[in-house]
Amino acid sequence: MKMKNFGERIPQSLFFIIALSALTVLALITVFIFIEGVPLIAKVGFFKFIFGMKWAPSQGFYGIFPMIVGTISVTLGAIILGVPVALCCAIFLAEFAPRWLSDIVRPAIQLLAGIPSVVYGFWGLIFIVPLIRNYLGGPGLSILAGSIILAIMILPTVISISEVSLLALSPLLKEGAFALGATHWQTIRSVLVPAAKSGILASIILGIGRAVGETMAVIMVLGNAVALPNSILSPVRTLTTNIGIEMGYASGDHQQALFATGIVLLVIIMILNSLAQYSIRRK
Repeated sequence: MKMKNFGERIPQSLFFIIALSALTVLALITVFIFIEGVPLIAKVGFFKFIFGMKWAPSQGFYGIFPMIVGTISVTLGAIILGVPVALCCAIFLAEFAPRWLSDIVRPAIQLLAGIPSVVYGFWGLIFIVPLIRNYLGGPGLSILAGSIILAIMILPTVISISEVSLLALSPLLKEGAFALGATHWQTIRSVLVPAAKSGILASIILGIGRAVGETMAVIMVLGNAVALPNSILSPVRTLTTNIGIEMGYASGDHQQALFATGIVLLVIIMILNSLAQYSIRRK
């Protein structure tokens, strides 16, 4: 009996160690980023770093506010463009699509998540940017171009989680609505979607996290101008693209400023993930 219990504890202990190692790696990354970035924030000042309007490391200016605005603008654009399409697609797959069609569409959507981000960026640079430049004006490298690319990139996350949330609902909800005389669309709009709102909200929050953390694709289509945008056709630079562009040659305070930027990103992502987990637990 003791040997049997010992044999059962071995895989349990092994899985615990693996899970603990993942948390340890996360903790080490977090500690390392804070050790490297906090001194620069303390030197420059928290408000000057967060709300400063000028980023010129060679002159000692480390204000990231234009990049925060750029990050929020591109992410907001991606959510406005991507979330309605994703929700409609999830509702279609869960409620309307025949089995043979959903078996084709679902893997195709999941395949979007496997396409390298640089491919999205290259496609946006060759196709989206010229369209914007020729038909809407401006340089083409803009918030709108980045929002379109990110909207496509968040589709798999929002569609998959929203569809699962809808499919996980009890069939009694739909049957009860039909028994009361509701149409199929009224049932979806007034019963199913509100009942699955926690899972749908979690999918949107995770999609926001995906958009905030994207680097390579948006580097190629945003224009990377460190300035406050005055329209959706203006070029901007996000926090992630700033790190990606300058980390290769940064040193000293400049490098620490990029790690401090990483702290801001890490805090944003942690807040978004916490909100998603809270929404899922509420469901």
